[in-house]
Amino acid sequence: MRRILVLHGPNLQALGTREPEVYGAATLDQIDAGLRQLGSQLGCEVESLQSNHEGVLIDAIYLSLPALAGRSFDGIVLNPGGLTHTSVALRDAVAACAVPVVEVHLSNPQARESFRRESLTAGKAVGVVQGFGADSYSLALRALAGVLDRAAIA
Repeated sequence: MRRILVLHGPNLQALGTREPEVYGAATLDQIDAGLRQLGSQLGCEVESLQSNHEGVLIDAIYLSLPALAGRSFDGIVLNPGGLTHTSVALRDAVAACAVPVVEVHLSNPQARESFRRESLTAGKAVGVVQGFGADSYSLALRALAGVLDRAAIA
């Protein structure tokens, strides 16, 4: 069974109450439960982690490296939150990652403030899903499962 790591960045623990007009009413627990359920349908074991700390997210990305056998992941769904626009270190971890990463955003950053329109991490991800609220996560998981399926065939 493929193992997928879902990483939620800063402030995402407040989903459901933080600016629901922007981020929706779904809580992080609801999103994670939905991803675990969808993952089982797609033949994936989904593990989630949320942190407000950049280093914790970077350390989790490095768990994908084969050298860390027993904790390795086959792919990552990453919502870097505000670190999307500021963290060169997170971008470098995604670039060094040994597995495909799909970046996800609940809102559409292109329709928001200008400082949110540049993602430092997107250029190192295999793709980006944004603007579909909580559905962005399930779309990202489906896309990642497809990437992994195609890689297994090749």
